[in-house]
Amino acid sequence: MQQVSIQPIGVINTSFTEKSGVPIQAKYGDEFVGEILLETQYVEGLKDLDGFSHIHLIYHFNQHSDYQLQVVPYMDDQPRGVFATRAPTRPSGIGMSLVRLLSVEGNRIRFAGVDMLDGSPLLDIKPYYRDIDERTDAVCGWLEQGVERQRTRSDGRF
Repeated sequence: MQQVSIQPIGVINTSFTEKSGVPIQAKYGDEFVGEILLETQYVEGLKDLDGFSHIHLIYHFNQHSDYQLQVVPYMDDQPRGVFATRAPTRPSGIGMSLVRLLSVEGNRIRFAGVDMLDGSPLLDIKPYYRDIDERTDAVCGWLEQGVERQRTRSDGRF
Protein backbone atom coordinates (compact mmCIF):
# COMPACT_ATOMS: atom_id res chain seq x y z
CA MET A 1 0.00 0.00 0.00
CA GLN A 2 1.21 3.50 -0.80
CA GLN A 3 2.55 5.50 2.14
CA VAL A 4 0.78 8.82 2.80
CA SER A 5 2.30 11.77 4.61
CA ILE A 6 0.13 14.63 5.88
CA GLN A 7 1.49 17.85 7.30
CA PRO A 8 -0.58 19.58 10.00
CA ILE A 9 -1.97 23.00 9.06
CA GLY A 10 -2.20 24.13 12.67
CA VAL A 11 -2.68 23.06 16.26
CA ILE A 12 -5.81 22.73 18.39
CA ASN A 13 -5.62 24.21 21.88
CA THR A 14 -8.05 22.96 24.53
CA SER A 15 -8.24 22.74 28.31
CA PHE A 16 -7.86 18.94 28.23
CA THR A 17 -4.33 17.65 28.77
CA GLU A 18 -5.24 14.10 29.85
CA LYS A 19 -7.45 11.54 28.12
CA SER A 20 -9.66 10.95 31.16
CA GLY A 21 -12.56 13.40 31.42
CA VAL A 22 -12.57 14.55 27.79
CA PRO A 23 -16.07 14.67 26.27
CA ILE A 24 -16.49 11.62 24.02
CA GLN A 25 -18.07 13.63 21.19
CA ALA A 26 -18.13 17.33 20.32
CA LYS A 27 -21.87 17.41 21.06
CA TYR A 28 -21.10 16.59 24.72
CA GLY A 29 -18.33 19.17 24.91
CA ASP A 30 -20.36 22.15 23.74
CA GLU A 31 -19.73 24.07 26.98
CA PHE A 32 -15.97 23.94 26.35
CA VAL A 33 -14.28 26.43 24.01
CA GLY A 34 -11.16 25.60 22.04
CA GLU A 35 -8.90 27.57 19.78
CA ILE A 36 -7.07 26.68 16.60
CA LEU A 37 -3.80 28.37 15.74
CA LEU A 38 -3.53 27.99 11.99
CA GLU A 39 -0.13 28.20 10.32
CA THR A 40 0.07 31.70 8.83
CA GLN A 41 0.60 30.48 5.26
CA TYR A 42 -2.97 29.04 5.31
CA VAL A 43 -4.83 32.12 6.63
CA GLU A 44 -5.99 33.13 3.13
CA GLY A 45 -7.92 29.84 3.00
CA LEU A 46 -10.13 31.02 5.90
CA LYS A 47 -11.86 33.58 3.68
CA ASP A 48 -15.66 33.23 4.02
CA LEU A 49 -15.46 30.53 6.73
CA ASP A 50 -16.96 32.89 9.32
CA GLY A 51 -20.33 32.67 7.54
CA PHE A 52 -20.76 29.06 8.68
CA SER A 53 -22.19 28.06 12.04
CA HIS A 54 -20.41 24.67 12.19
CA ILE A 55 -17.21 23.17 10.83
CA HIS A 56 -15.67 19.72 10.71
CA LEU A 57 -12.20 19.54 12.24
CA ILE A 58 -9.97 16.74 10.97
CA TYR A 59 -7.05 16.13 13.32
CA HIS A 60 -4.53 13.57 14.50
CA PHE A 61 -4.87 11.60 17.74
CA ASN A 62 -1.23 12.32 18.52
CA GLN A 63 -1.35 10.89 22.05
CA HIS A 64 -2.32 7.42 20.83
CA SER A 65 0.66 5.40 19.69
CA ASP A 66 -1.09 2.09 19.04
CA TYR A 67 -4.37 0.94 17.62
CA GLN A 68 -6.96 -1.72 18.41
CA LEU A 69 -9.20 -3.40 15.83
CA GLN A 70 -11.74 -4.40 18.50
CA VAL A 71 -12.81 -1.94 21.20
CA VAL A 72 -15.49 -1.64 23.84
CA PRO A 73 -16.85 1.83 23.03
CA TYR A 74 -17.93 4.26 25.72
CA MET A 75 -21.54 3.96 24.61
CA ASP A 76 -21.71 0.16 24.88
CA ASP A 77 -20.43 -2.80 26.88
CA GLN A 78 -19.81 -5.11 23.90
CA PRO A 79 -16.64 -5.34 21.79
CA ARG A 80 -17.10 -3.69 18.41
CA GLY A 81 -14.91 -3.29 15.35
CA VAL A 82 -13.04 0.00 15.60
CA PHE A 83 -14.44 1.13 12.23
CA ALA A 84 -17.97 0.77 13.64
CA THR A 85 -17.06 3.18 16.47
CA ARG A 86 -15.50 6.56 16.96
CA ALA A 87 -12.83 5.28 19.33
CA PRO A 88 -9.52 7.16 19.03
CA THR A 89 -7.34 4.04 18.84
CA ARG A 90 -7.47 3.81 15.03
CA PRO A 91 -4.87 2.58 12.55
CA SER A 92 -4.79 5.99 10.84
CA GLY A 93 -4.98 8.01 14.06
CA ILE A 94 -7.37 10.44 12.40
CA GLY A 95 -10.14 12.15 14.35
CA MET A 96 -13.09 14.19 13.16
CA SER A 97 -15.32 16.52 15.14
CA LEU A 98 -18.28 18.66 14.15
CA VAL A 99 -17.89 21.85 16.20
CA ARG A 100 -19.69 25.18 16.45
CA LEU A 101 -17.66 28.01 14.94
CA LEU A 102 -17.47 31.04 17.24
CA SER A 103 -15.01 33.35 15.51
CA VAL A 104 -12.25 33.68 12.95
CA GLU A 105 -9.64 36.35 13.68
CA GLY A 106 -6.43 36.25 11.67
CA ASN A 107 -4.97 32.79 12.18
CA ARG A 108 -7.08 32.10 15.30
CA ILE A 109 -10.32 30.16 15.14
CA ARG A 110 -12.46 29.81 18.27
CA PHE A 111 -14.98 27.00 18.48
CA ALA A 112 -17.31 25.27 20.96
CA GLY A 113 -17.60 21.51 21.16
CA VAL A 114 -14.23 20.39 22.47
CA ASP A 115 -13.67 16.63 22.39
CA MET A 116 -9.96 16.54 21.63
CA LEU A 117 -6.79 16.90 23.64
CA ASP A 118 -4.68 20.03 23.87
CA GLY A 119 -2.00 20.13 21.20
CA SER A 120 -3.82 17.93 18.67
CA PRO A 121 -2.37 18.57 15.20
CA LEU A 122 -5.02 19.99 12.87
CA LEU A 123 -5.04 18.32 9.45
CA ASP A 124 -7.98 20.05 7.76
CA ILE A 125 -11.11 22.16 8.20
CA LYS A 126 -14.29 21.58 6.23
CA PRO A 127 -17.54 23.54 6.50
CA TYR A 128 -20.73 21.79 7.55
CA TYR A 129 -23.21 21.87 4.67
CA ARG A 130 -26.67 21.28 6.10
CA ASP A 131 -28.21 20.25 2.76
CA ILE A 132 -25.37 17.85 1.97
CA ASP A 133 -24.25 16.50 5.35
CA GLU A 134 -27.69 15.81 6.83
CA ARG A 135 -29.13 12.39 5.98
CA THR A 136 -32.71 11.84 7.13
CA ASP A 137 -32.56 8.14 6.16
CA ALA A 138 -29.37 7.41 8.11
CA VAL A 139 -29.17 4.21 10.16
CA CYS A 140 -26.72 3.91 13.05
CA GLY A 141 -25.94 0.18 13.21
CA TRP A 142 -25.45 -1.23 16.70
CA LEU A 143 -26.38 2.14 18.24
CA GLU A 144 -29.96 1.55 17.03
CA GLN A 145 -30.30 -1.30 19.55
CA GLY A 146 -31.17 1.01 22.43
CA VAL A 147 -27.76 1.43 24.05
CA GLU A 148 -28.24 1.99 27.78
CA ARG A 149 -24.75 2.95 28.89
CA GLN A 150 -24.61 6.48 27.52
CA ARG A 151 -21.35 8.08 28.66
CA THR A 152 -20.43 11.60 27.78
CA ARG A 153 -16.89 11.70 29.18
CA SER A 154 -13.81 9.58 28.59
CA ASP A 155 -12.76 7.27 31.39
CA GLY A 156 -9.24 7.20 29.94
CA ARG A 157 -9.36 3.64 28.59
CA PHE A 158 -8.23 4.71 25.11
